[in-house]
Amino acid sequence: MSLTARVGLVFAAALCVVIVLMTFERPPVATTQVGFRGTAMEQVVNPRAQRVRLAANQIPEAPEAADNEGERAREIYENVQVLGELSIAQFGRIMQAMTEWIAPEQGCAYCHNVENMASDEVYTKVVTRRMLQMTARINADWTPHVGNAGVTCYTCHRGRPVPAAVWSTSVLPQNGLQEPRGQNIASPVSNLSSLPGNPFTPYLLEDNEIRVISTATRPGTNPADTMQTEWTYALMIHMSQGLGVNCTYCHNSRSFANWSESPPARLTAWHGIRMVRELNNDYVVPLTPLWVANPRGPAEGPHMPRLGPAGDALKINCATCHQGANRPFYGAPMLQDYPELNTVSQEPLRAASAAPQ
Repeated sequence: MSLTARVGLVFAAALCVVIVLMTFERPPVATTQVGFRGTAMEQVVNPRAQRVRLAANQIPEAPEAADNEGERAREIYENVQVLGELSIAQFGRIMQAMTEWIAPEQGCAYCHNVENMASDEVYTKVVTRRMLQMTARINADWTPHVGNAGVTCYTCHRGRPVPAAVWSTSVLPQNGLQEPRGQNIASPVSNLSSLPGNPFTPYLLEDNEIRVISTATRPGTNPADTMQTEWTYALMIHMSQGLGVNCTYCHNSRSFANWSESPPARLTAWHGIRMVRELNNDYVVPLTPLWVANPRGPAEGPHMPRLGPAGDALKINCATCHQGANRPFYGAPMLQDYPELNTVSQEPLRAASAAPQ
């Protein structure tokens, strides 16, 4: 055999090794049966990856509970619009917690002019009020998804001014193969497949129909088109990755479309999709003018993007809260230690100013 042939064989063998290592998970993996035998209803977990996820899903220790007695915050402080019913002690406690949840390095100056705490000149204070109302809305009206665990600011932020997992409209390269709807390019959103790289706009911002499996055998009876099908599968891949689960966490592999044979998690996910859609449309997108005016954040930093490459707001998807866990923090009760978040006023906010209107 010639030297060239031997080199070719070595290269081919090395390439095969790389393909195998990059394509399959290194054993051992743990498999748990979650449904009927013979239907492949199993959850497969890599213990090495699971250890990393568990370490990343620890909640901070709650500060000591505050007394509800005494004067209300709105009676002592100026321009308190959404937490005015709290006692002074409760108000200070939730401010401390929010600082640790969102901007532990920047402190109070991340949202306040520390020389005039009543002022709204730091735009993040205005954003925070609306985010507090969003949190209260989730805990009060979206229990079919979040259950009794509830959410706090930390559920998404985890010590970061901007949550780690957010999405925006992509600006796609023009390579001659790129379809106008974002296909034929490897996207992490769809696990590096050629499926659409933005399944979020049609489903987590717009209200397009997600179900695409035909219920009849006759051709021409399925109203879903190919684009809708590809969007759906890309969204399902995102949900699988965002929650760290298999398809069978929500579906019976015997009949993916059949609700009566699906695990309960499918209904929870159904509510979650609609919850995220509402949060994006009613809370996140309306704040876009503030982010356009401050695209890299407040002057005190950190200077992080608040807009995507197309100029739209960074929005919520399933991974924003879940971050690889089937339930955020694996079901740890988030709300029980923070009764202050149950008192957030949903009254319309006043215009930004340095004093009450």
